[in-house]
Amino acid sequence: MPKETGESSWPTKQAEIDSWTDKYFSRTKHAVGKFGDAKVTYALFMRRPVISAPRLALDWLQAVAKERDTRFEVDLKYKEGKWVGAGEPIAYVTGDFSQLIDLETLLLQKLGPACVAAYNAYSMCADLPNVAFMAMDARHCAGTSMAEMMSYAASVGSAKAQKKSGAIGFIGNATDATAHYFGEENGHGTMPHAFIGYAGSTLRAAEMFREAFPDMPMTVLVDYFGQEISDTLAVCKKFPDLIANGQLSFRLDTPGSRYIEGLDPAASYAVLERHVPDVVRGYRSETQLSYLVGAGVSAAAIWRMREVLNREGFKEAKIIASSGFGPAKCHLLAEARAPVDVIGTGSYLP
Repeated sequence: MPKETGESSWPTKQAEIDSWTDKYFSRTKHAVGKFGDAKVTYALFMRRPVISAPRLALDWLQAVAKERDTRFEVDLKYKEGKWVGAGEPIAYVTGDFSQLIDLETLLLQKLGPACVAAYNAYSMCADLPNVAFMAMDARHCAGTSMAEMMSYAASVGSAKAQKKSGAIGFIGNATDATAHYFGEENGHGTMPHAFIGYAGSTLRAAEMFREAFPDMPMTVLVDYFGQEISDTLAVCKKFPDLIANGQLSFRLDTPGSRYIEGLDPAASYAVLERHVPDVVRGYRSETQLSYLVGAGVSAAAIWRMREVLNREGFKEAKIIASSGFGPAKCHLLAEARAPVDVIGTGSYLP
């Protein structure tokens, strides 16, 4: 199992730190060495409200202290998972100026994004407490260090939502390396769009996956051919036993360039009028309307999929939604009471 701190993937040697720190910090380090050291205290704060997610940053800081044979005193004011107001110091760090000055760049890289992502993850989980979330951020991250930070952050935000709101929260992620943050040994996932293309049809992809992984619950991606409804029903009719056992899910990942099969603007409004009429009767911005009745994976698209599954007798089939599910979109889906079981997202990234 990978180490939880990830400190080995972040520079700790002086030459590496010199390469990655802002130049005025390394030049200050040189000047302090010439004119005499001083004991200093740094206040680590964010300019916006966040949730404290300092573990990776502080673990790295202590790893550097060990490497340099020095000592940093950390006074953590907001423990992991606590709300932090804008401008409030998350922690105070005390040490020799010469030893701290060149660490600021890397320390803030490891602290800030994690705290913002934890805040976003919490907001999403709290708005949709009955929906499970899957962290699918890895492909959006700038390298493996960021991928670890984001999985860690999602786990912190999720844990707060679970404690505060009784939310289901994040139940896993897409990669093995960071699955431990969610209490798992392995990442989750079944088939990407490429596999559907390789198989030649959505139904054939499902058949191939089932043959390759006969004991695994199956999630079928249904937007590849633009036939979300038809392909979903074809798979349902092929695998009724999986539906009965709660082991068959359908993932909507329709791009924002088109509507799902059978929907258009008028039909999307009609779907919501049948289920949550008040949600489209007040003022909405263009962005909000796109989440509710727009192209792609909208609230209307999810409601339509649920309508069809229930009408055809497949009430136990589950719906997984992905594609741009950040805090704002999740908030609108909550208002629309969208009947989604799982949301796959990397859109909590700062």
